[in-house]
Amino acid sequence: MSTAAIVLAAGLSSRMAPRNKLLIRGSSGLPMVARTAAAALASRAGEVVIVTGHQAAQVEAAVRELDFGARSLRFVHAADYARGLSASLQAGIAALPATVSSAVVCLGDMPLVTPAMLDALMAAHDPAAKRAIVVPTCERVRGNPVLWDRRFFAEMMALAGDVGARSLLSRHAGQVAEIEIADRAVLQDFDTEDAAKIPF
Repeated sequence: MSTAAIVLAAGLSSRMAPRNKLLIRGSSGLPMVARTAAAALASRAGEVVIVTGHQAAQVEAAVRELDFGARSLRFVHAADYARGLSASLQAGIAALPATVSSAVVCLGDMPLVTPAMLDALMAAHDPAAKRAIVVPTCERVRGNPVLWDRRFFAEMMALAGDVGARSLLSRHAGQVAEIEIADRAVLQDFDTEDAAKIPF
């Protein structure tokens, strides 16, 4: 059994329209979504899935600028991405093989999250110790990405609308483990032109 990393990159980027924030290039020269995907590829995740939707061809081309090395990466298209975040999440979950025991759900607009942060979430995962959901915190604020044990996949597939799985955290509070990350990267997404000026 292994952990997968799902990168959600299907959104309409409506708050930065007409630009697609995921295609903005940072100081590294990489598009934002490629930087996020690079962290997933460099982590301990056994499977990396990129979920596309809006401007799918451009997003896939941006990620393919990476040198994958020996790692494999799969693209999954969320045909109903306009329905909201739940549609993208469900496309990613549905694409996972039965050998995957958990998934770290990464947001495509959080390019400052590092492989070490993803690995810390995976290391903390222990369903037997009631650590079936692992949430990063910084300054006592919950952030992203979040690791979910397979036992929650069915509930994630039943979500509707422009919501992620965060609504399940209160329902399964006894299974949630918080790990402190001393870096605001787990809180920082890129939704406006001003935010896009932050180097990544």
